[in-house]
Amino acid sequence: MYRLFSWEHSYFSGKVRAYLRYKERSGALGPGYEDILATPEIIAGLLAPRSGSGAIPQLEAPDGTWIQDSSEILDYCEMAHPNAAIVPDAETCPRQRLAAYLIELLADEWVVVPAFWQRWYFSEDGREPSHRGFNEQQWGAVLAAGKKGATRRRAGAGFFEAAFGISDTRVSPKGVYAGLVHLGCNTRTERAWQASQHRILTLLEAHFAHHDYLLGGRPSLADFGLLGPLYAHLYRDAVPGFALRIHFPLVCEWVERTNGEGALNARRYGQKLYALDASGALVGRIANRDGGEWLPDDAIPETLLPLLGVFFEEMWPVLRSSAHQLRAFIASDSHETGGELPGKTFSATPDFFEYQTQGGALTHRFEIGGIESERMVVPYQMWMLGRIEEAMAPAMAGAKGRSKLEALVGGFHGGSGILDLTNLLDGCRVRKTQARLFSIREP
Repeated sequence: MYRLFSWEHSYFSGKVRAYLRYKERSGALGPGYEDILATPEIIAGLLAPRSGSGAIPQLEAPDGTWIQDSSEILDYCEMAHPNAAIVPDAETCPRQRLAAYLIELLADEWVVVPAFWQRWYFSEDGREPSHRGFNEQQWGAVLAAGKKGATRRRAGAGFFEAAFGISDTRVSPKGVYAGLVHLGCNTRTERAWQASQHRILTLLEAHFAHHDYLLGGRPSLADFGLLGPLYAHLYRDAVPGFALRIHFPLVCEWVERTNGEGALNARRYGQKLYALDASGALVGRIANRDGGEWLPDDAIPETLLPLLGVFFEEMWPVLRSSAHQLRAFIASDSHETGGELPGKTFSATPDFFEYQTQGGALTHRFEIGGIESERMVVPYQMWMLGRIEEAMAPAMAGAKGRSKLEALVGGFHGGSGILDLTNLLDGCRVRKTQARLFSIREP
């Protein structure tokens, strides 16, 4: 079997776990999988030695291959088990394919900021309402697995103080609190980030009034990507979870449907709805709207276009600026081409701290909600763009495919640039080995 090493409260674990459930229920995962709680003992004694990283989630394949990173886990499993595919075909459905990848990128690398803010803002000292107790308990369930409830709670509380300095977050942020600042979420911008998240949730609520999933009646890469922030940080955590249930009930229903547990009312994929025929016998039908399939003829739901608009309005300028800064850094005397770059972390990488903070070479100015601020460059995002470039290459090879894509993105400001990633990534391509990132020596 596959073995997933995860936590229930982990952002990217939720993305991978729901995907594996979907593949297993569809009969497409071969040997199936086991979900294993990644305790500190397992991380230090097994995961780090095997993969070189203690990051969660990780997947061990039946042949002993280790994969660290949610996007690579999904790519690996899709290659090995192509049935019940989550990515539309490049040649027949290029618009849906591109939309799925862009929404995954938005979820992984943009929504992560307000999602993390929601968890940790409402865990600070003096917040009302506060879900710090719940947060201590869910972390303690990993740090002191199997211990008494009070012991688990103390373990979480002690970790928060030691790792995050949770009693002094505004004066001397560290850990996740420092990471939020490094990603451009500070006292000046935090409300703008929250407004961005509210905008996204409002658009999703309108979309799910018409469709069960983002591309129609079955889940795609876009759904599993968005589940990362919406499940672990918004749906499960107490304060944002309360707000989500009050203001966005259809989004909550989609979370349950996509997560695939506790989803009888939510009509998870593959479920049947039953009625009685004239003789009183049960007759089943497909539970999901749109016939349980993506929309035909490579159509993008009209209600999904505004979400793509958020990507191009908010995130795309940041990605272009990041590419410019990373290109300059790689070409500078501060970096040897082919050498290591900052990792995929939620805060500045220690060896690159001077570059990723306080106006360093790997920082850049950006705007959120009309407020200008500074954030660190995250080279992993260039790797994600390179992955999209590779995934869309078959569609871009022909005039017909490119024309369909141009029709999709041409209406967004700067949208056509997403079809020229080769030029954008010139000089700032990134190679990934497990959790480590390196610049690429180009001819």
